[in-house]
Amino acid sequence: MSWTTKTQPKTIIVPGLDGSPAPHWQDWWAGTDPDAILLETGDPARPVRELWQAMLASQVLRHPGCILVGHSLGAVTIAHLLTRWPDLPVRGALLVAPADPLISARTRPFGALPRGRFDIPATVVASRNDPWMGFEQAREVASGWGAELYDLGHAGHINVASGFGPWPRGKALRDELIARTARPSWITRLRGARTA
Repeated sequence: MSWTTKTQPKTIIVPGLDGSPAPHWQDWWAGTDPDAILLETGDPARPVRELWQAMLASQVLRHPGCILVGHSLGAVTIAHLLTRWPDLPVRGALLVAPADPLISARTRPFGALPRGRFDIPATVVASRNDPWMGFEQAREVASGWGAELYDLGHAGHINVASGFGPWPRGKALRDELIARTARPSWITRLRGARTA
C-alpha cells in the first residue's frame, strides 16, 4: 500500500500559544487550502498539553495519513504526540519555530521538549533570531527528532510580528514532505522497521 493517492492528504494545522488569528500564515493557509484543517485547542491562551494532544490525536484518527503542521507551541504539541503515540497514522510533520516551553511561565506546564526520534519524515523550520528558541538549540532538537532542519535565516518567530502573513513556502515544504513519503509509516512499523 502506498500513500500516493488521487486526493491530497489532509493537513492538520496546529496553532501555538494565543492561537493563529488573521493575518497569521496559519490562518491564511487554512483559508486557502481546502484540504487543511485548523485545529481547535480550546482556550489558546491557557494551553493544556494533554488536552491539545487529545484533540490532535482525535483529528489524526479521523484523517489517517495526514500531514501535521505546527507553529511554536503547536509544533511542540505535535512532537509530544509523535513521541508518545508513535503508532498514530501520521504521514509527515512540519514543525515551524518550535518554542522551548520552559522559557515562559505561560508555557512551562507543557514541560520540557520531548526526546526521541520520530517514526515519520519531519522538517523543523528554524529562524536564526527566534526569541523562543535559539538556532543551535533548534538544530539539536531537529537532530534528536530525526528531522531535517530548514534554515529560514533571520525570520524572528515566523509569525505576524516578524512579517509572516501569507507564507507560500510553508505549503511548498509540506508538499516536499508528501513527495518524499513513499509508504505508510504504520505498515513500516508493523514490519518492525523504522523510516529514514
